[in-house]
Amino acid sequence: MSRYIIVALASGILFGFMDAVINANPLAQRLLKPFKPITRARVNFVAGIFIDLLYGFVMAWIFLLLYPSLPGSTDIVKGIAFGGIAWFFRVLMSVLSQWVMFDLPITTLLYMAISGLIEMLIIGIVYGAFLNP
Repeated sequence: MSRYIIVALASGILFGFMDAVINANPLAQRLLKPFKPITRARVNFVAGIFIDLLYGFVMAWIFLLLYPSLPGSTDIVKGIAFGGIAWFFRVLMSVLSQWVMFDLPITTLLYMAISGLIEMLIIGIVYGAFLNP
């Protein structure tokens, strides 16, 4: 149980750090300009930290729940598989929906999909390396 809490907290903090890097770098600032008219003037950091920590706990729990069913013979491979599944449901479905509904540049959508894939694979690897049942 203590391992779960530590890894969940660490992954929540990692979520926050990666979200900041993904969204605040110069490339992202240029590619995410279409969202500027609806972007808040100030980010609610307290809510963002809480949400990222919640993501860490929920995703760690889901990883443990799915662990026996994940493909792969090693914990790291299972983590990568989980990251791929999380990317599909958390990132790709959202990006494809935005492609259908909004007039966004393809470069923006590709950036969101690729950066989300990297983020989810890193989280999956962390779970595979440190959160095995």
